[in-house]
Amino acid sequence: MTKLLVSVLFLLPLVSRAEVVERIVAVVNNEIILESDFKELQKKLKTPALIDEAMLSGKSVEDLKKDRKVQLDYLINEKIMSSEIKRLNHSVTMERVDQEIRDMAKKNNVTVNDVLAAFKAQGISTSEYQAFLKEKIEKQSLIEAEIISKLRISDDDALAEYLKKNPQNKSSVNEFTVAHIFFNPKKGGSEAAYKRAEAVLTKLRSGENFETLAEQNSEDPNFTSGGLLGTFKSGEFLKEVEDSIQGLNAGQTTGIVKSRMGYHIVKLLDKKLTTDPRFEREKEQIKASLFEQNFKRQMKNWLLSKREEAFVRINEK
Repeated sequence: MTKLLVSVLFLLPLVSRAEVVERIVAVVNNEIILESDFKELQKKLKTPALIDEAMLSGKSVEDLKKDRKVQLDYLINEKIMSSEIKRLNHSVTMERVDQEIRDMAKKNNVTVNDVLAAFKAQGISTSEYQAFLKEKIEKQSLIEAEIISKLRISDDDALAEYLKKNPQNKSSVNEFTVAHIFFNPKKGGSEAAYKRAEAVLTKLRSGENFETLAEQNSEDPNFTSGGLLGTFKSGEFLKEVEDSIQGLNAGQTTGIVKSRMGYHIVKLLDKKLTTDPRFEREKEQIKASLFEQNFKRQMKNWLLSKREEAFVRINEK
């Protein structure tokens, strides 16, 4: 009896230590979170590629490294995702995982062994990587069905964001197609150039054809047929010329316009509103940024709603 008591007493510290190691920290639906899961998470944190930032609910990886509460929330989110994957049948087979690895190797023009060796060099075994990839594929399938497929970012959304960040800009700008008859002050001086412009303007107002007068009188060294200058958006052309045609309708002409180059008689051939070219350049980047913001917000809300629906019991303060 004494020997048995001694044996039991001898084993008590071992049992106590085992209970600490495998203590149940939380229960999520039918799954448990153990103390050892925290240690496993700390191991994953040494390889950031193994951390799923979607499970962080707005927190950072640095928060995850330092804060046990953030770690517990992360583990609870993973269990909730696991429950939803099973409930909605998004599980995948190991054959699907192996195919993903083969596809990855083909895409990078390397062998499967090269892919696995690259992860092994980071301290990730083949089985660990396969388990991670399986979870990743399943999560992605669930997230695409539950969240991504419901996100819509329109051009109007992008434009509203662009104008919010650039209040000085407009949603659209005028686009002008113009022709001109140019009078060069370098030919006899400014006064003589202006008099030549007056003479041509008189002919124009008497009904003579603008294009013919341009061909006969324009002193533009880059003259094109009919005096055509081209198509310009607001802000892209001489300010004096742009200001002079703002109130014109297509087909109308200005009086004599002075610019830093000389004197012009300008004809507005066409005018239309077009989207701000800077917005057009930045539109896809803005939409991508909005998509990411909306995804993070919807992901966080989805996890919170699923957590409210789930049975969650936490066994620590």
